[in-house]
Amino acid sequence: MPEARQDIISRLQKDILQWEGYRAPDAGTNQKLGLGPVESAFPNGVFPVAAVHELVCHNTEQAAACGGFITGVLSGLIQKGGVCVWIGRAGQLFAPALRAFGLEPDRVIFVSLTKDKDALWVMEEALKCTGLIAVVCELQEMDFKQSRRLQLAVEQSRVTGFVLRNAAAKLGSTACTARWRIKPLPSADLNGLPGLGYLRWQVELLKVRNGQTGKWIMEWNEAGFKPVETELIKQERQVG
Repeated sequence: MPEARQDIISRLQKDILQWEGYRAPDAGTNQKLGLGPVESAFPNGVFPVAAVHELVCHNTEQAAACGGFITGVLSGLIQKGGVCVWIGRAGQLFAPALRAFGLEPDRVIFVSLTKDKDALWVMEEALKCTGLIAVVCELQEMDFKQSRRLQLAVEQSRVTGFVLRNAAAKLGSTACTARWRIKPLPSADLNGLPGLGYLRWQVELLKVRNGQTGKWIMEWNEAGFKPVETELIKQERQVG
């Protein structure tokens, strides 16, 4: 009897995840992006695609860190081909720099806009295009109704959305699947020389639907993302 109840609970959990837009990975496929323990925090242990991710940043440094981190994620999403759209502020993105994260600029359609209203409209329309892999949009403000429209769009098209909320002073509720905060960290010393090592970020999941929040240190090297265990993180986990 206990086993039967557990089977019923497991089936209900899978059904609920599907109703909320999550799909279990197909047998024999590898949907991992190399994020290690970060991916383990999500339902089914898989980075949620066909969902909208919100990344909040409060200054220029955090905005740049978010851009780098998302570029690494995009390079993993389009490994087998495809195109994404990046809706940004005019002149703020240096396209050739995307190669440092394994993303060729010709895989990205760049759209430059200055008003949130225009950017949101373009993002929603782009998210409806089933031929795209992902859409990134830089915004300042977004309310629940606007985020819900984006989430409904990806549930139909299966495109993945990323909203980079720059200078977000007040964060209200949104319908996004996950809310992230990415902060830049000093790179590790390279051959005793500071500042020459690989890029590092402090990655926080502030909110994730049906998953676990957490904080990790991630690094980007030639092989992609790499989790970095630091003494501070070890101490926090021991206390928790």
